[in-house]
Amino acid sequence: MRRYQATTLTQLAGTVVPDDDVVLAESDSEDDEYAALMTAADLSAERLGGLPDGQRRRVVAVFDANGTELRAVHADTADDADPDDDLAWYAAQEVDSLLRGVV
Repeated sequence: MRRYQATTLTQLAGTVVPDDDVVLAESDSEDDEYAALMTAADLSAERLGGLPDGQRRRVVAVFDANGTELRAVHADTADDADPDDDLAWYAAQEVDSLLRGVV
């Protein structure tokens, strides 16, 4: 199982720490993992108010449920994306590339 942490690009540039917006998948099933991801994406959207242009993207950091190591990041590819759009997937080692030019 994975832990899905709602966050923002600004927070991702620093240190993402677990908070009240952590969502755990109910099981390892693909459907449960996707549901947890999208719930965290909705929570991330609530954090975007007041952020400047280039930083209003839903961002979800993915961790193993029992660990603290970042496994992946899911993020919108543009500001103010449609909430029904899927998020792009970035491997943990791609986070710096994601942040370059937007933070």
